[in-house]
Amino acid sequence: MNIINLDHISYKPLLPEVKEAMIEAINSDLHNPSSQHKAGEKSAELLAQARENVAALVNAADAREIVFTSGGTESVNHAVKGAAWANREKGNHIVTTNIEHNSVIRSVKRLTSQGFKVTSLSVNESGRVDPKEVADAITDKTILVSVMHSNNETGTIQPIEEIGAITREKKVLFHCDAVDSVGVVPMDVNALNVDLLSFASNPFYGPTGAGGLYVRRGTRIFPLLDGGVQEHNKRGGTENLIGIIGMAKAAQMAAANMDERRAHLEDLKQYLADELPKHLDDYIINTNLEHSLPNLLNISLKYIEGESVMLMLDEENVAVSTKSACATGSLRASHVLLSLGLSHADAQGTLVLAWGVDNTRADIDKLLSALSGVVKTLRSMSPLYKK
Repeated sequence: MNIINLDHISYKPLLPEVKEAMIEAINSDLHNPSSQHKAGEKSAELLAQARENVAALVNAADAREIVFTSGGTESVNHAVKGAAWANREKGNHIVTTNIEHNSVIRSVKRLTSQGFKVTSLSVNESGRVDPKEVADAITDKTILVSVMHSNNETGTIQPIEEIGAITREKKVLFHCDAVDSVGVVPMDVNALNVDLLSFASNPFYGPTGAGGLYVRRGTRIFPLLDGGVQEHNKRGGTENLIGIIGMAKAAQMAAANMDERRAHLEDLKQYLADELPKHLDDYIINTNLEHSLPNLLNISLKYIEGESVMLMLDEENVAVSTKSACATGSLRASHVLLSLGLSHADAQGTLVLAWGVDNTRADIDKLLSALSGVVKTLRSMSPLYKK
C-alpha cells in the first residue's frame, strides 16, 4: 500500500544513509563513551565527532556548547527550567508567547507553581509576535525570554534575530525552540543572538529519541537530569550513542543539501498554494506565506471538521494531520489557531499539510483530488453549509 505522507511534522522516514550509519554503529559493538579503556575511548572519539557535526549545523562556535538529549521535548524542558532554576537569584520573571509548543507552555506552568511569574504575549493575525512588545515586557526581574523559531502547526517563523538583539542589549537570557526549523532552514545561533536553542533529530531525517540543546558558553543552566558528569556535567546518564551517530549523519546531510532541499520544498509549497483555489472554496490559510517554513501549510476548511477530513483522506491513502502530534487526542481547538483570531468552528476545521524531500507535485495533485471530493461530501452533510 503506497501511502502519501503529507504529515512530515509528525513523522519523517530515516534516510538510507542515516540508517546505514546506525546499523554500522550497532554492528561495531560500541562501548560506553565514559569508559577509560580503549574500547570506551573509541566510542568517546565517535561521540566527539558527532558533536562537531551537529554543532556545525547550527553554527555553534564550540562543539562543547551542544548537549545531547532524548529529543525536542527534553531539550525545551532543560532550557526553560534549567535556566530559570540557575538564575533564580537574579529574578523570577519569564517572557514567552501564547503560541508556543506544549513543552514550553507546560514548563513555564510548572515554574509558576515554584514562584516564577510569566508574561505570555499575543501574536498578530499573521501569527508573529512584535519584538517591541517583547522589549516592553522585560523588567528588571526578567531572567528568560522564550520564543519559538517556527510554529509546529502553522510553520510561521518569528523575528528571532530582532528579539535576540533586544535580549542581548538588556542582558536577559534568550531561549529559542527551533525543533521544527533546525536542518530545514539555515540556522546560525550567533546571528540569531540566542543563548539556548532546542532542536531534535527527526525533523532533518534523523532518528527519533535523539536531540540537542545549544547552550552558549558562559550561560548558567542547571541539569534537568542529575546523575553522572556526562555532557560536560549538564546532563547525567550514558549518551544514546547509536541515536547520536544517526543524528550526526543526518546533520551532515542536511547541511550539505540544504539549498537543494529548500528549493524543492518551496516549489511544492508554491504549487500547493497556487492549486488550492482551483479545487476548494471557503478555506483560510493560517500560515504566514512571507515568513514560514518551506515544508508546511496550515488551512482551515469552513463548515466541516478537520478530523473527519483527515480520516476520509486516510481511506484514500493520504496522511495529513489536524494539529500538533503532541496535542493529538485533545478535543479542544488549537490554542495556536485561537490566538490568530479564528473562531472555534474554523479552528476545528483545520488541516496541517507537511511534505518532505521525498514528495512530488504528483503527491500534491493526489491530495487535492481526494480533498476536493472529501470536502464536497462532508459539506453536503453539514447543517452549517449553505451552497
